[in-house]
Amino acid sequence: MSVRPSLDDLLDGLRVVSIPLRVRFRGVEHREAALIHGPKGWGEFAPFLEYEPAEASRWLAAAIEAAHVGWPDPLRAEIPCNATVPAVTAAEVPQVIARFDGCRAAKVKVAERGQSLADDVERVAAVRDVMGQGGAVRLDANGGWSVDQAVDAITRLAPFGLEYVEQPCATVEELRAVRTALQRNGIDVPIAADESIRKAEDPLRVAREGAADLVVVKVAPLGGVARALEVVAECGLPAVVSSALDTSVGIRAGVALAAALPELPHACGLGTVGLLAGDVTTEPLVPVGGDVPVRPVDVDETLLDEHAAPEDRQDWWRDRVRAAWARL
Repeated sequence: MSVRPSLDDLLDGLRVVSIPLRVRFRGVEHREAALIHGPKGWGEFAPFLEYEPAEASRWLAAAIEAAHVGWPDPLRAEIPCNATVPAVTAAEVPQVIARFDGCRAAKVKVAERGQSLADDVERVAAVRDVMGQGGAVRLDANGGWSVDQAVDAITRLAPFGLEYVEQPCATVEELRAVRTALQRNGIDVPIAADESIRKAEDPLRVAREGAADLVVVKVAPLGGVARALEVVAECGLPAVVSSALDTSVGIRAGVALAAALPELPHACGLGTVGLLAGDVTTEPLVPVGGDVPVRPVDVDETLLDEHAAPEDRQDWWRDRVRAAWARL
């Protein structure tokens, strides 16, 4: 990368936080993140705990970009956002959506391990009921279905009026097979690629092989805003910008990407600060009337201290920064 601060510079100002979640998400009840400071402000390094150094290095590159390089000028002043509904019970759906002020779209987690399609149907039905007929409802399976399961589930869920289904299966070949089967069966539900973009060695393959109708892009897994803009341009498909359960610092990078895209046809998944029971700023970057404003995030030192991770976890994250930095 063109700007590569020294490892000592990164570690000197590193702050590691552990923020409780309102709802269990991805199997955890606290979100840990390492924050780095530079001349352009704060950057967030928070790859999920299971990610190895090579993958985590892209997240570090994105944090360095935020803190030391900066982003393109915005083309818009606010970003429409979706609510995010984890794999909760149908009864919990109204209180979850209520945390996302004015959002006119909702992304619903489905294909959760240990749950059934009946659970998904009940959850999606509850979301549709809360959102009304005018709201957009999209699903995210995180690659949890086989091709047959995906075709069956999407066929069952399509009557709820789906905007699209994100990553129904794990591989590009499976995405293409699902998309083809749905078209053959007259099921008009677009397919979006997420993991097949952000975790792929070749993020353009989904577009090249006709495996998706749109792409979901996250700044950190792609290595920063500049690289994400290149991926979207090269894919040539409509893009949705999403987050990775970030603090407001991480969300600000996603907002920068969404603000810089030439076109933004869909609401973005940048409202997930509402899933955290805390933040690193007194003015969290959350949807207001359904939109997240494009504005700076002022990190509060008192909140960094309040949410400071235990010493052993700080050491663990410092070691992780060292390993990721070595792979830049």
